[in-house]
Amino acid sequence: MTRDEARARDAADPLRGYRDRFALPEGVIYLDGNSLGPLPSDTAPALADMAGRQWGERLIRSWNEGWIDAPQRIGGKIAALIGAEPDEVIVADSTSVNLFKLLVAALRHDPARRTIVSETGNFPTDLHIAEGAVGCVAGARLNAVARGALSGAIDGDTAVVLLTHVHYKTAERFDMASWTAAAHAAGALTLWDLSHSVGAVPVDLNAAGADLAVGCGYKYLNGGPGAPAFLFVARRLQERLASPLSGWMGHAAPFDFTDAYQPASGMKRWLAGTPSMLGMAGLEAGVDLWRDVDQQAVAKKSAALFDQFAAIGARLNLECVSPADPERRGSHISFRHPQAYALCQALIARGVIGDFRDPDIVRFGLTPLYLGFEDVWRAGAILGDILASGAHHDPAFAQRNAVT
Repeated sequence: MTRDEARARDAADPLRGYRDRFALPEGVIYLDGNSLGPLPSDTAPALADMAGRQWGERLIRSWNEGWIDAPQRIGGKIAALIGAEPDEVIVADSTSVNLFKLLVAALRHDPARRTIVSETGNFPTDLHIAEGAVGCVAGARLNAVARGALSGAIDGDTAVVLLTHVHYKTAERFDMASWTAAAHAAGALTLWDLSHSVGAVPVDLNAAGADLAVGCGYKYLNGGPGAPAFLFVARRLQERLASPLSGWMGHAAPFDFTDAYQPASGMKRWLAGTPSMLGMAGLEAGVDLWRDVDQQAVAKKSAALFDQFAAIGARLNLECVSPADPERRGSHISFRHPQAYALCQALIARGVIGDFRDPDIVRFGLTPLYLGFEDVWRAGAILGDILASGAHHDPAFAQRNAVT
C-alpha cells in the first residue's frame, strides 16, 4: 500500500470520525491501545464533574444521585458489547480479583469436581490467581497444559475451564462456542477472560452458551489506567454461585448493618467493597464512546489494518506469530525478533509506541476507532528505517525499564 492509497482508505473509512473523539498526542503513532487505551476527549470533563460537582458540591448526597447504581449501570452498557443481557454484567474490582471470585465459586459449585483446566502460556495473572484459588478450596488443583492438550485435559473432574479468548502475546483466538460446548459436554463450566477481546473483536457470550467471563476496562474500552473491571455470570447460574468475597456491597441489605452475611440476588452479590467512583467515571466515559459503534465495521477495519501491517513485516523479513485468518485472532499483530525489546524502544524513541513481550515479541495494537491506514504506513516506514540503519543496536535501547 502506498501512502496515497493509505490516505484514500482513511478518507473512505466509516469509522474515521471516532478519531476526533480521542485526545491523541501530536506526532505519536499509538499502537499500544491493547495495553492502555488513549484518553477519550470526554473523559477529562467527566472526571472534572465527578471531582468538582458530584464530590465537591454534592458530597455524600451523590450516592443517591447515581453513584450507588454505577456498577450495574456501566455493566449494562458493557453487556451490549459482549452479547450479554444488562442484568448479567457488573463492574467491580480488578480483572484479577474478579477471576478469583469466579474461580472459587466455580470450584465450590460441584463438590465432586475439583480441577481448574487452563492453558500454559496464558496471561500470567490468570494462572497466578488460579493457583491462589485452588489453595482456598480443599482438594482443588490447577491443571495447566499446552493448547494442543486442552481437549484431553477436560474430564469428569473438571470444575471450570479457564481460557483467555484472545491470547495476549500472539493474538490467537479461541472459538468460544466450540470450546464452551466441549466443556459442557464434560459437565464443566467455562470462564472466559475477555481482556483482549471486548472492544477489539465481536463477542457474543450468550450465543456461545458461556457461563462466566471477566474483562478489563482500560484496554480497548479506554477507561483509564487501572480502570475497574467487569464480570459476567449467565442468568441460569446467578442464584447458584456465591462470591467468596462477602463484602458489604454484595449484601442483600447493606444498609441494614446486620452482623450476618446474606448475599444479594443477581449480580449485586459479586460486589465487595465500596466502588471507586473516580475510576467508575473514567470507565463510563470510555464505554459511552462505544454506544453507536458498529462492531462489524471495527472487525472489518481491524482485518484490513492487520493485512497492511503483515505485508510490511513480510517485506522486512519479520516473523509474524499472529494467525493470518481474522476469525482466529484478536486485534493486535506480533512479530518475533531477536532484539525485540531494543527494537521496541527504538520505535518509541521515534514516536511509534508498541510494546514488548518476553522473550522476543514486539507487539502492535490495531485499534480501529483511532488508528488509520496512513498511521500504519508511517509506522512501517519508521520500522524499516530502524532495521536498515541498525539504530536498535544502540546500547541505550537494551536497558530494561520496569514496565515493558
